[in-house]
Amino acid sequence: MASGGSSIIHGGGLTDRYAAALYSQAEDERVLDQTIDQMDALGRLIDESPDLRRLLESPLIDVSQGTAAIRALLQAQGFSDTIVRFACVVAANRRFRQLRAIVGAFGALVAQKRGVVLAHVVTAHRLTDVQRTTLRARLIEAGYGHINIDEQVDATLLGGMTVRIGAHLFDSSIKSRLQRLQYAMKGAA
Repeated sequence: MASGGSSIIHGGGLTDRYAAALYSQAEDERVLDQTIDQMDALGRLIDESPDLRRLLESPLIDVSQGTAAIRALLQAQGFSDTIVRFACVVAANRRFRQLRAIVGAFGALVAQKRGVVLAHVVTAHRLTDVQRTTLRARLIEAGYGHINIDEQVDATLLGGMTVRIGAHLFDSSIKSRLQRLQYAMKGAA
């Protein structure tokens, strides 16, 4: 499952339970491949639509209004009943704010089940196609055969990148380097 765009921050627990429930339901309904594709499309839709993100993040939206809005939007976009019902359950359970993280947790679950390693890459600026290809090649050289890259942009890094694969963090950001320099200078004083 290709990933891209926004942050995929999931702290386990809640987002993983929702992801596992959707995965199980899609398997039971024999629509797993379609669900995987559509969850990827839902993630892109959230990433690319400021209006949708405002809807998901607004504490002022009533549960019934939010559920109706997400149902209408997803149906208009051609999403399957499985995805529409799932998003409505998320909305009805007052978990709208976690929907993007749930999409990310679903992608991570799919990758795990298929033996694909997920690399969470945070950069100061969006990666170019050449940079993405180079990064993928370096990760393959490092022994990560089947790898998907989840990209996030964080301008506070100033430059460089961080790459998290499982419990391993590779941090070559300028922000991190400046912090290490600051700590070293404090120690020298």
